[in-house]
Amino acid sequence: MGKWDDLLEVILRGTSDANILFDDLCNLLIRLGFERRTTGSHNVFRKAGIPEKPNLQRSGSHAKPYQVRQIRDIIIKYNLGD
Repeated sequence: MGKWDDLLEVILRGTSDANILFDDLCNLLIRLGFERRTTGSHNVFRKAGIPEKPNLQRSGSHAKPYQVRQIRDIIIKYNLGD
């Protein structure tokens, strides 16, 4: 498995939401086909066919745990990452 497969597995497991690096989470979304739009500190991700538009902000070098949960819910709901 590669880095992104490992990160996806950690996110789906849900045991380390507070330990996900912000840049890694953003890059994973891009690898899953999302487009990134940045306005100030807000990073909004869009993908055709998915009505949710996750809006991520940094918490130091890590992603905020509630935002990791939102991403996990989107990945599961739309069966992304297969």
